[in-house]
Amino acid sequence: MAQKTNNISNTLNYRLSVQISLNGLSFLVSNQDTQKTILFAEKNFDYSITPEELLIEVENIISENNIFNFSFNDISIVYATPVYTLVPLALFDETKASEYLKFNSKILANDYMAHDVLDTHDIVVVYVPFMNINNYFFEKFGTFNYYHATTVMLKTILSHEKYALPKMFLHIQNNNFDSVILKDGKLELCNSYSYKTPEDFIYYTLFAIEQLNLNPDTLPVHLFGEVEKDDSIYKIAYNYIRHIEILDASKYNLPTIENTISHKHFILKNTI
Repeated sequence: MAQKTNNISNTLNYRLSVQISLNGLSFLVSNQDTQKTILFAEKNFDYSITPEELLIEVENIISENNIFNFSFNDISIVYATPVYTLVPLALFDETKASEYLKFNSKILANDYMAHDVLDTHDIVVVYVPFMNINNYFFEKFGTFNYYHATTVMLKTILSHEKYALPKMFLHIQNNNFDSVILKDGKLELCNSYSYKTPEDFIYYTLFAIEQLNLNPDTLPVHLFGEVEKDDSIYKIAYNYIRHIEILDASKYNLPTIENTISHKHFILKNTI
């Protein structure tokens, strides 16, 4: 993306991270030197809304906070959407990006295809960003970076976890969750599932474990995101999985958000 000169002359040594999904928005402004959170704002929706409606909500949040009248040293947008797929780097052809997505997602003829490359892990994440939101941020702030949430999650986990034996990570969100399984420090599985009930959640989780011929009595499983030990999600997982715990996010050296447990908003706080 080309550099754009805008009219904002006051620059703060702050980072702006924005997570976009059809079910909600999260904004995090943090001090790059101290990792201190300057502003956190989120808005959740009871149902999925359109990209056009999302843009209106983005504009409302930005107009309500004076800090967005300044420019930032770093801006990242993360798209936490279900329309994505992983492709081995050796097999990836940018001209066929839509072909990869068509196998497991419904895409439109005019959808813009983007991709992120995890070089050290030979993985490409192909996805569809919301270009109306990208265009708005470009006009408002100038140049910025954008990624898929899966890219951020995988890069963080793979860079910290060198455990030789299989290990599972479950990133819980409202009505959907991501399942990641590592073995020998490498990715064995990465998939996302929609769910309505705790029974849906445990069905998909145990199915993934079974498909890789793993044992829920011996496999370490770490939950993070929108989950706590008194939640129905954690309780049902505890009944079926022997070695389960909430992810210790303190080792990731993330910005802290006041009145929020460290393993929540994990992807937003880990934006690249």
